[in-house]
Amino acid sequence: MTFVIAQPCVGVKDAACLDVCPVDCIHSTPRDPQYYIDPAACIDCGACELICPVNAIYPAYLLPPHWRAYAEINARYFGR
Repeated sequence: MTFVIAQPCVGVKDAACLDVCPVDCIHSTPRDPQYYIDPAACIDCGACELICPVNAIYPAYLLPPHWRAYAEINARYFGR
């Protein structure tokens, strides 16, 4: 299982998830519209999901249908 950051993060980019990630798998640049989770580095601990103030982080298999494209967007960010 991989966690995915979806639409509610776009334009918000609250960094609370960065602070709790034990493996530093959440990345972004100042020009990126949101944060992204590296699916190869994520250990599926769920800490980011619990702390996200905008409820943007989901296990990939639980992404709401209207945000399923974000699984591909996150993977593509890391060239996967």
